[in-house]
Parts: sequence; structure tokens; C-alpha cells
Amino acid sequence: MADPTPEEGTVAWSQLLAEATAQVGANDARRIVEEVTGAEPGALHRVLDELATERGVARFDAMVSRRGGGEPLQYVLGRWGFRSLDLMVDRRVLIPRPETEVVAGLAIGALLARRSVVDRDLLVADLGTGSGAIGLSIAVECVTARIMATDTSTEALAVARANLAGIGRAATRVTLHEGSWFAALPPAVEGSLDLIVSNPPYVPDGETLPAVVHDWEPSGALRAGSAGLDDLRRIIEDAPRWLAEGGTSFDTQYLNVNGESGYFAHSLNVYGQQGRECPRCGREVVREQFMNRGSHFCKFCQRVRGSAAR
Repeated sequence: MADPTPEEGTVAWSQLLAEATAQVGANDARRIVEEVTGAEPGALHRVLDELATERGVARFDAMVSRRGGGEPLQYVLGRWGFRSLDLMVDRRVLIPRPETEVVAGLAIGALLARRSVVDRDLLVADLGTGSGAIGLSIAVECVTARIMATDTSTEALAVARANLAGIGRAATRVTLHEGSWFAALPPAVEGSLDLIVSNPPYVPDGETLPAVVHDWEPSGALRAGSAGLDDLRRIIEDAPRWLAEGGTSFDTQYLNVNGESGYFAHSLNVYGQQGRECPRCGREVVREQFMNRGSHFCKFCQRVRGSAAR
């Protein structure tokens, strides 16, 4: 890499960019130089003729070395964009992914629709918040939502707390709770949630992951039993008694069906008296749709019926 003299300002950023491109590729090199120089995306050309300081070169060399060693770019940069947010990320939390943005969008859409029929603040649980990506996006984009974000990891909650400090006034409508799924929530909100949203672990314990994931991202936020469904099943099972009438639950799950892999959004809607009647007790039913198959859950009988619930 660069060999700066004790004097500052002897190496141009254009030279450093060329060196990094040869080692880590053009895109990653560009992002690293933008991060070190503070250049906005699309404005990198304005700093390329400037001379880098010793401190800048040292930081640049360290970041290129980390990326060259296989560390994900997001961790090397220490932050990553998610919808309108610029989130702090490191090895304590999963890297925010595009499919998680899809789930956040579905959740925000459901809340905006519910706001038109409910004349009060909306209560949201973000289960397994990690960096806080979903819950904080909801807080910023839905001004009438109050969010309870949970995680079992104290380290993940520390990252979420740091990101919470960066969203301004919306942070006053977010609380963080340590614990496993619904057990982390205050008992008083049972049956009152307008929305439950989660991106739970989904990788089978025996599945081989790419080294960039396996070696760097927290295993506890990825692995979920022999079929990768343990946490999702638990959320699906417990969600009905925590949702208010008309509330919705969104989760994301990576599945392989007939050789085709992809991320699927799972939705669970509580229809209350407007839903189908339970064939056992004749009272309200929850309808669940998963992979285009239907099942029903009775809040009174606590029984699940239908193929999707197996």
C-alpha cells in the first residue's frame, strides 16, 4: 500500500483509489475512499486531486486491509443505509439486507392503512430488532406509532441504542426491551398490538453459509433449528394473543421450495368478529396465510387448524 512520509499531504486520493481498486474492487474502493474523505456519493471526483494526510492514509490502509481479509464492507465502513436511515453496524448485529427493507415497507404500509381507521397512537412490537433497522424506520416514517423493540442480545441492543440516538424526535416513541420474543414485552400490552414485525433467524443449523456470512455475522441471529423454522413458528404461535383486533404481524423467511429459493413475507392478520368462525367454539378466528396456504387460529380455543400451521 501507500508509503507516506512523515509529512502530511504527499499522496493523492486518486492514487490511493487506484491501489485499493486493484485489491478490493472498484465499488468497495470507492466506498472506502468516500468514507475516509467524507465525500458524498457522486462527489468523489471533487476530492481525488487532494492530498491525503497521514492520518487519512492510515485509516484508509486499515480499512482496505480489513476488506481484503474478507470482512464485509458494511462492517468495515461501520454503517449502512436502510430506507431513510444511516445505521451504525458492526459484528454485534446482522447486516441490514434488501429483503428486510421489503418487510419494513409492508409493515409501514399496514400501519398507514390502520391509522385511517384507528383514532389513537398505534402500538408496534419489533421482535429481534438487531440494529433497530425495522423499528426505527417505522418510528421515523409513522409519526403516530409507538415502538417496542426487543432483542435477546445485550450487544445488539447497544447498537440499536446508538442508532436510536440518531433519529431525532422520533426516538421519544421507541423503547428497547431485552428478552426472548414476546417475553421481552410488558404483559400489559398483550392483546393490544397493532403490528408485530420481525426478521427472525431462518437458517437451518446444518446449512453451509458463505464465509462472508459464517465468519463474520452473529450466528445466534441466523440459526433457527434443524429446519430453520424454530423462531418463526414460535412467533406465529404466540402472535394472535398479543395482537389487537385488526392488528397484523409481518415476518420474513428464507425458503427453498421445489428447488427455488427466495425470501417470502409471512403475514398474520387478526380479523376479530369479522373473521371466520371457529368450527369448535364458534367465536373469533385468526386467519394466517403462508406460501398461499391458509390456516386458522382461534384466540379462545388456542387451537390451530390448517396445513400452514403444521
